[in-house]
Amino acid sequence: MKLDILAFGAHPDDVELGCGATLAKEISEGKKVGIVDLTQGELGTRGTAKTRAEEAEDAKNILGVVIRENLAFADGFFINDKKHQFEIIKMIRKYKPDIVLCNAIDDRHIDHGKGSKLVSDACFLSGLVKIETKLDEENELQKPWRPKHVYHYIQWKDIKPDFVVDVTNFIDKKMEAVLAYKTQFFNANSREPATPISSKNFTDSVIYRARDLGRLIGVEHAEGFTVERYVAVNSLYNLK
Repeated sequence: MKLDILAFGAHPDDVELGCGATLAKEISEGKKVGIVDLTQGELGTRGTAKTRAEEAEDAKNILGVVIRENLAFADGFFINDKKHQFEIIKMIRKYKPDIVLCNAIDDRHIDHGKGSKLVSDACFLSGLVKIETKLDEENELQKPWRPKHVYHYIQWKDIKPDFVVDVTNFIDKKMEAVLAYKTQFFNANSREPATPISSKNFTDSVIYRARDLGRLIGVEHAEGFTVERYVAVNSLYNLK
């Protein structure tokens, strides 16, 4: 299956928090979107790998994503090496996305920056013809594929975006997908330990960041991204 967009996240819920509204908007316009989670989030203070998997499936269905895979890298301990790069390359060559979205380039959680660089490096390597990969269930060599664009969403840190996407009318869908992770986010009745992302302030911050970015471009809500190279347009009239 060829995808238009493949979004990677170090943990289940990273993609929803970082670019869930953008994905929902693209899906509404007919784009085929997939998500690949690098880890199972097994080191998370709240919930378990099992509950995170169930929540990730619910979020997938809410957004309308066509595929979601988990590479089961070690939460907190995966590194950017040949072994891990090859697994990412296999996903890129399997789904042939035009656009790859990945973690913030720098963030509070160490996995986010690591995951960002790992996926970005793999996107380049995936285009090299002398790197040979096979999917486990197949015997044929995969063909090289390099995405046209690699963009990084924004997470905990307030990174200045290089461009923003108008996601007006899609923030509710994003928040529905985010809150599918019932073990992770604000729940007044939960008896699990408090974490930086379990407070109501954090949940509210997801919305007010989108509102603030929207305010700056004259719309209701927006999501921001950073780039690895200049964004090109055909005409000044392409800019909103």
